[in-house]
Amino acid sequence: MKLNVKFFARYREALGMDGLLLEGEFATVEEVRRLLVERDGAQVLAEPNLMCARNEELCQLDELLSDGDEVAFFPTVTGG
Repeated sequence: MKLNVKFFARYREALGMDGLLLEGEFATVEEVRRLLVERDGAQVLAEPNLMCARNEELCQLDELLSDGDEVAFFPTVTGG
């Protein structure tokens, strides 16, 4: 399976990239997030309130994935 993974806002800044292509076997968005934290040291993605999207639609970490999907991670947005 091939995925296009994107990072936004301060995640992009912390990781020093706006995205990457990822190949492997992933059933859910959570499996992608866990791999990035463990393999690439992307500790910022271990935050409990992170938001994610699959193919430009907000989703939960248990969202199922298909080959060619785009997965995006971004911090929660707060206003004042």
